[in-house]
Amino acid sequence: MSTDTAHAQDHHGGDEHGGAAHGTLKGYLTGFGLSVVLTAVPFWIVMSGAISDRALAAVVILGIAAVQILVHMIYFLHMNTRSEGGWTMLALIFTIVLVVIALVGSIWVMHHLNVNMMPMTPETASAMP
Repeated sequence: MSTDTAHAQDHHGGDEHGGAAHGTLKGYLTGFGLSVVLTAVPFWIVMSGAISDRALAAVVILGIAAVQILVHMIYFLHMNTRSEGGWTMLALIFTIVLVVIALVGSIWVMHHLNVNMMPMTPETASAMP
């Protein structure tokens, strides 16, 4: 393979070893459109009060956020199980596990601090500086 051909294939996303291709304009526009919709829908839910139950609204918004994360990973970061021999997916799973541990641990600590904190009565609140 000549140097010019290898350079042209590298420039357009592939390489001689079957590397992952970069995104196309159609892929980027699809990802952008999905991102806009997945941002506008939760905003509309909150601003219009379309879902009156706050817990249900929070669950729906969290679900949409998870879908938006997937859209960004697929369309903009070009992550899949084949890229980098699967190491990017393994790194992503490891990151998710660490984030879940940090979030659940933080919520657990804050909950127990709140439960075990001395209750504030009007008399003790007025004595505070």
